[in-house]
Amino acid sequence: MSFKELGLHPALLSRCESLGFTTPTPIQEQAIPLVLEGEDLIACAETGTGKTAAFLLPILQKLIDSKPKGTAVLVLAPTRELANQIEQACRDLAPKNIRCAILIGGAGYRKQEDALRRGADIIVATPGRLVDFMERGEVNFSKLHTLVLDEADRMLDMGFLPAIKRIVKTLPIDRQTLFFSATMSSEIEKIAYSMMIEPEFIEVSKRGKVTDLVEQSVYPVAAASKTVLLLDLLEREKFERVLVFTRTKRGADKLAHLLEARSHKSNRIHGDRSQSQREAALRSFKNGKTRVLVATDVAARGIDIDSVSHVINYDIPEAPEDYVHRIGRTGRAGNKGRAITLVTAGEEHTMRAIERLTGQTVERILLPDFGGVMPSAVKPTPNKFAMGRKKSFRSFRPRGRR
Repeated sequence: MSFKELGLHPALLSRCESLGFTTPTPIQEQAIPLVLEGEDLIACAETGTGKTAAFLLPILQKLIDSKPKGTAVLVLAPTRELANQIEQACRDLAPKNIRCAILIGGAGYRKQEDALRRGADIIVATPGRLVDFMERGEVNFSKLHTLVLDEADRMLDMGFLPAIKRIVKTLPIDRQTLFFSATMSSEIEKIAYSMMIEPEFIEVSKRGKVTDLVEQSVYPVAAASKTVLLLDLLEREKFERVLVFTRTKRGADKLAHLLEARSHKSNRIHGDRSQSQREAALRSFKNGKTRVLVATDVAARGIDIDSVSHVINYDIPEAPEDYVHRIGRTGRAGNKGRAITLVTAGEEHTMRAIERLTGQTVERILLPDFGGVMPSAVKPTPNKFAMGRKKSFRSFRPRGRR
């Protein structure tokens, strides 16, 4: 199937062609017709499968067909980075007469106020900043007909539910509501259904499934040797672009400074960094000036870079679902990727929970120089991986369901 067969406007087809979009992804093929029909929708798909275009293209189609007088679409996102990427995608896809405004924290109010005064057909916002503008009486949703919650599960996990409920109460009841996410728990579904009317449910992959393009491995390691092992991996392997995850903001700062001191071009991104610092870090990572980007889960949710070669879990995530999101940053757009997780003996139970979620047993690679202990129920990888430090270790619910 082609985008033309989905019934998209010639202007949108031209934009798709210029961006190199030739064939709809599975989530786009299933979601676009339902959105065009006006159905409420819960859509679950792996990270990197084209969810943003899956809701933007049919939304833009409806705006072209009936140009609204006032804000017609609200897109909520959990992080500034994701909101920025949605807004950029909107600018890339939308005809010039459709205006988009972005309301996010960490940036000045003046520019965002000016965008609202000029008129915005689409508003992309983080919940906290949108509530600020609502309290100031600077947004008007009386003409709104479509609400999108992107990465809805993450917004609720981050504690945005009260803000979302407050926002939804101000919106017209007669609207279309779209939930898009990489994972969707039963609890999140209950909340989604409370905001929607008989939604369609599409899922293009099993929940918790990791793309086959990502090669996964676990390195058992002593807690005191974790940093040494990370440095050893970075110095021995020819990583092109590496995303390293830590559990805390302080840990991200400390690790990034240490890597920089060891001549690894590094930067970090987390919630305490200013918007300009986060954007600069992402730009540097995208254009290759920075080889290693250290990130926390919240900040990294909006990172959409097709050429991340490796994801390294320096700290194993507390929630198994976050593992899926993390390693979904690599193995995108048809490219193969590698995910490495450093696991101490005390974290092995968390790794087992991740394996239960994904339905996969991840290969353990034991390197004797780093104090790791092979779990009793796991067979060690053949000795070719267990080399001394002077040697290289290169291998180092279906549609329509309600």
